[in-house]
Amino acid sequence: MYLHHVAAYLPAAVVTNEHFTRLNGLASDWIIERTGIRERRKAGPGENANTMAVAATHALLAELPHFDPAGIDCIVAGTYTPHDTIYTAAHAVQRELNVNEIPVVSISSACSSLLNAVEIVEGYFALGKASQALVVVTEHNTAYNNEEDTMAGHLWGDGAAALLFTKERLAPGDLRVTQVLTGGAAPVGKADEAVTLKPVDKGIVMPFGRDVFQQACTYMTRITQQLLDKNHMTVSDLTYLIPHQANLRISANVTKQLGLDPARAVNNIERLGNTGCAGSAIGLAEIWSTLQPGNKVIVTVFGGGYSYGAMLLEKE
Repeated sequence: MYLHHVAAYLPAAVVTNEHFTRLNGLASDWIIERTGIRERRKAGPGENANTMAVAATHALLAELPHFDPAGIDCIVAGTYTPHDTIYTAAHAVQRELNVNEIPVVSISSACSSLLNAVEIVEGYFALGKASQALVVVTEHNTAYNNEEDTMAGHLWGDGAAALLFTKERLAPGDLRVTQVLTGGAAPVGKADEAVTLKPVDKGIVMPFGRDVFQQACTYMTRITQQLLDKNHMTVSDLTYLIPHQANLRISANVTKQLGLDPARAVNNIERLGNTGCAGSAIGLAEIWSTLQPGNKVIVTVFGGGYSYGAMLLEKE
């Protein structure tokens, strides 16, 4: 299985920390020290998880002028901030592409949805039910976020990414998906209440941020090391580590535990905030053009509800 290309979409509106200083009295330096975030993107009027998924797909296809989207035979979308829970982001992308009668799936495993979506594609490929799959991850956090929440209201940003996976290599520059590992740790710590989004009740809240921090550091490090060990690699073999963009201090903690040079960790949270399951895919899109033959990349993720995973990509 191969990753042929990835592209991202970011809304135009930028919300700086000063907005939260005016709103809540939170100092920009305080936000930066605790999270690493300086600014984040916010979807504009008329934008939502579906429109951003479509925009990311258009961005992907614009960079692949010779690819025929009619060949896409599976679409999987991930989001925990849906615009519509019935006409989902996956359906919106399918309708936009006008590719009919193919498997279309939307999932949510919080911020780890990207890798669960990739595993679903692996299953369709293994069963011979698809050969060219589009994975779209999209988050409209600001539709659910309460900006007046001083614990977590300043964390969230909006964005989306689209990734084209193929069963067989389409071009020499494709990245081989060497292995994907995922798991759930719902019995651990405060998994049932650390981060919640109950649309009927309230927006995104994070009453137990310290527990999230500790478990994210533990599980992102552990699953990354397991992936390295299973593929007989050491951390020095990695070109990039792309962690879930939840908190810059989490990324720093994970790289320190792994013994990885921090310069090889890809971070966009400073500019984009926490973009949920789209964050690491956006990070991959940002470094895509720099990848060279022989490069090895691990994407490692952790989500609320305490789901986690890691994926090894290799450019041969």
